[in-house]
Amino acid sequence: MPLSDVPFDEAPYRFSGNVYGTLLNHRDALAALGAAVNELPYKAPPRAVVLYVKPRNTLVGPGTDVPVGDDAPELEVGASLGLVIGRTACRVCEADALEHLAGYTIVNDISVPHASFYRPQIRFKARDRSCSIGPRVVARRAVVDPGRLAVRVYVDGRLVHENATSGLIRPVARLLAEVSDFMTLLPGDVLMAGVAHGAPKVRAGQRVAIEIDGLGRLENCFVDPREVAA
Repeated sequence: MPLSDVPFDEAPYRFSGNVYGTLLNHRDALAALGAAVNELPYKAPPRAVVLYVKPRNTLVGPGTDVPVGDDAPELEVGASLGLVIGRTACRVCEADALEHLAGYTIVNDISVPHASFYRPQIRFKARDRSCSIGPRVVARRAVVDPGRLAVRVYVDGRLVHENATSGLIRPVARLLAEVSDFMTLLPGDVLMAGVAHGAPKVRAGQRVAIEIDGLGRLENCFVDPREVAA
């Protein structure tokens, strides 16, 4: 399914193409770094939100084949709750932040495994077809508590990773408020809440499914680049 065909339950009815990821917003992801966060060049855990961009060439819908090249025979599957903006969000307060959401979706933030945790190189995060979104956008009012959603990753039908949004350092409303304090989010944008520690690695020939409570199931196959349809 093309990303443009992913159904929304309500306005703005389509993605704008601006998708932002959030680094180190899961407690276990930060804890897994141990003493490394206190070493040069950073010397402390992040005090503010750390963002990166998934550009347009990365964005695909559910069911799209993801190429796995010889230069990176393994890719990481980053399962994240996606926050879909419904109203322009600029310097919103935490108490009102959720009112600016159209709803929620599932994001598979695919990347090349890498050691740099604050500033990963673009080539690790921005490969073609490395951000799958869907299968739909569920209206905000249909999700009672975005801070209590289970997230599960399956590879070839086997459960390989499980976490929950209760592990977020910055819950959804706080994250939206902090990001919108320095950057305007527009209707149709997507902000990922963050990826938990232990993102599974996959190779060509494997099929990945991500489930988040109430949001459905996002599936993609990882294939040899020569098998990817134009």
